Amino acid sequence: MHRDDGNDVRTGIADSLLREIARHLARLADTGETAAIDLRSLPMSTADRDELEGRLGRGDVEADLDVAGRSNIRETGYAGVWWVRHYGGDGRIAAERIEITTVPEIIVTHGADVAAAATRLRDDLSVEA
Repeated sequence: MHRDDGNDVRTGIADSLLREIARHLARLADTGETAAIDLRSLPMSTADRDELEGRLGRGDVEADLDVAGRSNIRETGYAGVWWVRHYGGDGRIAAERIEITTVPEIIVTHGADVAAAATRLRDDLSVEA
């Protein structure tokens, strides 16, 4: 799903983005530094977006979330490169990013949530005993 801009002209931005992604991915591998590219802020045509998506391919991991709205997180064919889409109430893409990271922050379990879950499970087990 992408913006319907009616523009099927390739501008070359996909090539530029792929080179930028390659630099960020090398940096992630070397130093652990993460990066993100906001696709909605770029003047991409439909053809550019389709080309980028096609060239990045699909990986093995995909997650759909429903937390303060629907989100789709999908690993591309390149480990560490994730396509992240957040949807508005109308089902249209509200935010779209390429994240270069080992795991996108939105799906990382935060420490406070783990602590609360540990307490809740301990309490649930106490009730059963």
